Amino acid sequence: MFPTIIGTVVIAGIVGYLCEKTGFTHNGVLQSIVICVGGAFVFYFITLMFGIGFRSPGVNAIVASVGALIIVPFHWRR
Repeated sequence: MFPTIIGTVVIAGIVGYLCEKTGFTHNGVLQSIVICVGGAFVFYFITLMFGIGFRSPGVNAIVASVGALIIVPFHWRR
């Protein structure tokens, strides 16, 4: 369980950094990383509690990170 959560944080951080550097988002590097890590944590715990998700924890982290980057910034913008 512990290596899975550490891997989730690392993958989410990398996805946040790459999304910011490639121009997918314009939030700022730190903000994108925080959004991705938060989304990955939420999805990780939902997967633990309810068993919802993909087979691989790495795929779960990538999908959750990108999903959080899409949902969170657009929710607060007008």
